Amino acid sequence: MKTRTIKQKAWFNTTPNEIYEFLMDSKKHSKLGGKCEISGKVGGKFSISDGYIVGENIDLVKNEKIVQKWRASEDCWPEDHYSIVTFKLTPIKGKEGTGLSFTQTGVPVECGDRFDTGWKEYYWKPMKELLEK
Repeated sequence: MKTRTIKQKAWFNTTPNEIYEFLMDSKKHSKLGGKCEISGKVGGKFSISDGYIVGENIDLVKNEKIVQKWRASEDCWPEDHYSIVTFKLTPIKGKEGTGLSFTQTGVPVECGDRFDTGWKEYYWKPMKELLEK
């Protein structure tokens, strides 16, 4: 199976802690849609959007980095295949705000464009609206 990498950047007018908590807290993450259950521990499992996304936490550095083994329930996504997602949070110097660098490796080529657009539409845009109220 051929895979590709998705790399994106987003900026939020909030703290790294607010973004980290939003991504790692089940109740807060659920505001993006669907029920979420997220472990806050390395090796812990997660289920997002009513089980549409599942995986396991690989590395967690509070307010700085989240690395997860990640897969989606999609026709184009093989059932036994996991990608690796990395969220890196960096305070923006001289301004209030946080830069988020996102990388997802191992995305099946057939799914690539769908997920490239999906992160922007279903994560960055609504997170910006929810966190910057």
